[in-house]
Amino acid sequence: MKVETLSPLESENIEYRHTGGISQNNAQYAFVPAFQDECDRRVELSRFRDGRVAPFHTLDGLPEEWIVKRDRAGRIVAIRSSIVSGFVRHGRFFSRQEAAEYVDEIA
Repeated sequence: MKVETLSPLESENIEYRHTGGISQNNAQYAFVPAFQDECDRRVELSRFRDGRVAPFHTLDGLPEEWIVKRDRAGRIVAIRSSIVSGFVRHGRFFSRQEAAEYVDEIA
């Protein structure tokens, strides 16, 4: 019997589901899904494989150097542990928690 486990992104979406820490709840406040490498603070918007900005967090468009492992089909299954998901708003990176707190304050 195969046991399915949640990906870190799926777990975060569940954790923040009723807050501004997910795209559906903060897009109207100009938050754009993004990732940040906590080691060097590099920020990348979430993108589809073809380079278009995605309206949700997806690993498909991450820089190759952030990817640790792919499955046989080429899908990303592991990224550097220093990469965190969050959002960019007016040029500033917000963690999911920071976005949730921001939206809570202005909503």
